[in-house]
Amino acid sequence: MTSTRLQASRVAVVGAALADGTTEQVRPDVTVVIERGRISGMWFDGAAPDVSDLNMTVVDGSGTTLVPGMVDSHAHLSMPGGARWIERGVLDATDELLTVGEENGEALVRAGVRWVRDVGAPQRRLANGRHRPLNLVLRDRWLGLPTRPYVRAAGSWIGADGALPPGLAIEVAHAGNLIHAVGEQLNQGADLVKLYLDGPDRHIAPFSIDEVQAVVALAHERGARVAAHASSLSGAVVAANAAVDSVEHGFVLDRSTAERLAANHVTLVSTLAVLHSVQSFRTTTTIERFASDANVSAIAERRECAEESVRLARDAGVAIAAGSDFGGGSLRANQLAWEVEALVAAGIEPHQALAAVTWRGGDLYGDRDAGRIRVGGPAHFSLVHGDPLVDPSALWRIWLTR
Repeated sequence: MTSTRLQASRVAVVGAALADGTTEQVRPDVTVVIERGRISGMWFDGAAPDVSDLNMTVVDGSGTTLVPGMVDSHAHLSMPGGARWIERGVLDATDELLTVGEENGEALVRAGVRWVRDVGAPQRRLANGRHRPLNLVLRDRWLGLPTRPYVRAAGSWIGADGALPPGLAIEVAHAGNLIHAVGEQLNQGADLVKLYLDGPDRHIAPFSIDEVQAVVALAHERGARVAAHASSLSGAVVAANAAVDSVEHGFVLDRSTAERLAANHVTLVSTLAVLHSVQSFRTTTTIERFASDANVSAIAERRECAEESVRLARDAGVAIAAGSDFGGGSLRANQLAWEVEALVAAGIEPHQALAAVTWRGGDLYGDRDAGRIRVGGPAHFSLVHGDPLVDPSALWRIWLTR
């Protein structure tokens, strides 16, 4: 998908529309000029100079829409996804998971995803004898590589004993050990902390508001952020009141919790497409957790609740970013467009759904350039066939990406 024309040192894309998640309709007849990898000029409504005389490669974008490089706010780079994603993360060899990570990195860029928040990876022994979360290995390996996305990585999940499959996460036997576990992840170089706020009993959050507030204070003091996994209401209530930076999933919210998220400036990271994905496994696998009648009904109910929750968040004024949850969920690395479709299907306006995978994700990522097209910023964008503000499936139809 990447064009050699878009890799030239001086490029002009002419005649495209622009959808950047800030307007309800595309802006037509846009010209963007790129010099040495950055945007040096942008004009609207046909007001651009005659680029044919400017000694640059010209790309005819007529009939396409230019979309900023996207931000996947919830991903697991070192894991493969699919119907057995949990087992693969636990049982696959370290080298296999790192190879999967390289494949995922390439797939992300080809799909127009240029920024990624990795919110949890297995911690493994490396060839040098060190134990290190694999997302930190991949992040450091990819630094400065144009064929890989920019990465913020959380290290490994931190949860209560018994909340996650054995061998996958950092398990805390007592809440008093939580701060030590967080400090260890930060010492390894994690950009953010991933707290797992679903406990062995889904009706009871494993950590208190005060304990999570202490984690937030430590992380912020160290220049890091806190992402809180909460697929149940109990965890979301704790996360909202402790003012973490983001609640991941948020499948069960009520109105008061949504209002508390908004008041404390907590971003909701939506992952609705995972529920669409696991519903599709009903006919493509024989795994009981997806295919049995009881579980099919339970998944449908969970999706309905999650869709209502994201609408409650929207109505309360919560900032909504979005992620695919690939690797740590069933999706694959090139399927972030599915989340935009899922948000729209849930009743979110198309421009808000696009914002969730562009500039809203960029705000959460912590980079003013992430998910944005602006003069002076990096030239990361895709040209897609169709209007994603009318038809979100246009985001699957990438013609060129940079």
